[in-house]
Amino acid sequence: MTLQKSNKPTESELEILNVLWQKQQATVRDVHVEINKTKESGYTTTLKLMQIMHEKGLVTRDSSSKTHIYQPAVSKENTQSLFINKMVDTLFAGSRLDLVMQALGNHKTSKKELDEIREYLNTIK
Repeated sequence: MTLQKSNKPTESELEILNVLWQKQQATVRDVHVEINKTKESGYTTTLKLMQIMHEKGLVTRDSSSKTHIYQPAVSKENTQSLFINKMVDTLFAGSRLDLVMQALGNHKTSKKELDEIREYLNTIK
């Protein structure tokens, strides 16, 4: 499914999607356990968010058994693209250069990361 701006995930929904992208499929309990490793959240909150995400078309749900199994309905790449494009347009006035300079200038970038960036730039020339 293509991610539309109208069903853009919230920050909490992105946390759930990250778990699902990593696991490919999971129960609410599985997702809840993973999220609670980094922040405290109630099980019913996770359940409600995943139900809303299903209604928004962000996840699919196999309800053929008692325990529902959720899978991401949107790709990580499409979601990243939507957010990056919006951020470039709004925060950086459309300048990809400003985005890259900000990203590289404010954090320590490893030699390996810089080598991978150079390699990527060479492929798109």
